Amino acid sequence: MSRGRIAFIDDEPDLCAAAQDWLEASGFEVATWDAPLRALDAIDPAAFDVVLTDLRMPDLPGDRLMAALRGRDPDLPVILMSAHADVPEAVGAMRDGAHDFVEKPYLAEYLVAVLDRAVEWRRLRRELAQVRTPQNRRERVEAAIPGVSPLVRQLRESVLQLADVPVDLLISGPPGTGRELLARLIHESSRRARRPFAALDCAAISEEAMLAELFGHERGALPGSGGERRSLLEFVQGGTLYLAEIHALSAAIQARLFRALHDRSVTRIGGTRPHAVDVRLIASSSEDPEALMRTGQFRQDLYFRLEGARLRMPTLAERPEDVPLLYVQYLHEAARRFRRPAPDPGPAELAALRARPWPGNLAQLHAVAERHVLGLAGADRPGPVADAAQEADEHLPLSQRVAAFEARIISEMLARCGGSSAETAERLGVPRRTLNEKIARYGLRQG
Repeated sequence: MSRGRIAFIDDEPDLCAAAQDWLEASGFEVATWDAPLRALDAIDPAAFDVVLTDLRMPDLPGDRLMAALRGRDPDLPVILMSAHADVPEAVGAMRDGAHDFVEKPYLAEYLVAVLDRAVEWRRLRRELAQVRTPQNRRERVEAAIPGVSPLVRQLRESVLQLADVPVDLLISGPPGTGRELLARLIHESSRRARRPFAALDCAAISEEAMLAELFGHERGALPGSGGERRSLLEFVQGGTLYLAEIHALSAAIQARLFRALHDRSVTRIGGTRPHAVDVRLIASSSEDPEALMRTGQFRQDLYFRLEGARLRMPTLAERPEDVPLLYVQYLHEAARRFRRPAPDPGPAELAALRARPWPGNLAQLHAVAERHVLGLAGADRPGPVADAAQEADEHLPLSQRVAAFEARIISEMLARCGGSSAETAERLGVPRRTLNEKIARYGLRQG
C-alpha cells in the first residue's frame, strides 16, 4: 500500500528530482513540477493526498497556488516550504489555510513525518461523512464511558474537546478507574486512530530495559544487545504512546523523554543521529502528580508539559449513580464471554451494589459481575445481594447499611403489591409521598 500520493512543486528542477527519489524510496507516490502554473493546470486535488510547494516561486507564489487548489478542494492539505526569512509570511499563509510549513533546509526524516501526518489527516477527512461524524464519534465516546453522573458527563466532553488537539496528556486517578481505557479512547477518537497505539507500564520494567524500549539503541551499545533496535517512539510513528505510572521513571529517563518530546526527535542509545518522531504521549499516574512533582519524583519540566491537558478518572465512590448501569453492562459482557445467560438484577440488588464503597473501582465491579454470571456468589443467598450485604457489614458506615436494607424491604414490598406505591405505603405504614421519595432516591422504579 502506498504511503500517500504527493504533489511536489519547486522552481529548482534538481531539488524536485532529489525529493522525488527519496520520497519514493520512503514509500510515497510522487509527481513533481518545477513550474507552478503548469502544476496548477495539471493537479487534480482528488488524485492527491498532499501538496508540498515552495513559497517563493516566479509567476505564481506558493500561497497563491495554495489558495487556488484549496478553492477546488478545501480539504486538500497544502504544506509550504520556506527559508528562514520567509517564516512570518508562511505563518500568515497558515492562518489562510496552509496545513503546515517546513523551514528550509529541512531534515528528510522530519519532512517524511510531516507528510505522514498530513496524509493521515487527508484520509480521515475523506472518511468523515461515513466514519467520523461528530454525532457517531460522540456515540462511541458515550458507549466507552457510560454513566449519568456529572463527573462522567464532563469527562466525555473533555475527550471530545481534546481528541484532535495536538497536545500531550496526563491522566490521574486511583488504580482500577480505567486510565488506560481512557487513553485508548482518546487515541481512537483522534486523527491518529489508524496509526499505532502502544502501552507501557513504567513501574513494571527495569531502568535498563526501559531505556532500550523507549529510546532504542545502536549495535553493541548495550551489553548483550546484539543488533540495533528501533525506539518505541519510532515504532508508534504518527500514533500514540501510553505510559502508565510515569512517575516510576528515573529522573534521567524523564529528562531524556522530555527532550525527545520537545525536539520531536529521538537519539538512540550509543548513537549520534536524531530520528524524527511524530508521537502523542498520554501518561498516567495513580498518585497525585502535583505532590510527586513537589517531592522530586516527577520532573518539573515533564510535569508542566503534561499538566496543561490533564484529565482525572473519578472513583466509583464519587459517582455511585453510575454503578447500576455499569454493573448491568458488565453482566452482559461476562454472559457473552462465558456463554451463560445474563442475570437480571432487581432494584434491591442494584441499590445494594450502589451502596458499596468499591475501593477497587471498575476492576472490582467487573469481578463481582463475573462471579455473579458464573454462580460464584455467597452460598446462603446467591447473587450480588449476598456479596453486597456481606461486604456492607464489614465496610459500610451505619447510614449506608440502613439505606441498603431499607431499599431491599421497599423493593420486596413493591413486588408483592404489583408495583403499586399506594398499597406499598399502606403496608409499610409510611406516607405515600415519603415512600415515593425513597423509591426515587434508591432507583427502585423500573421501566
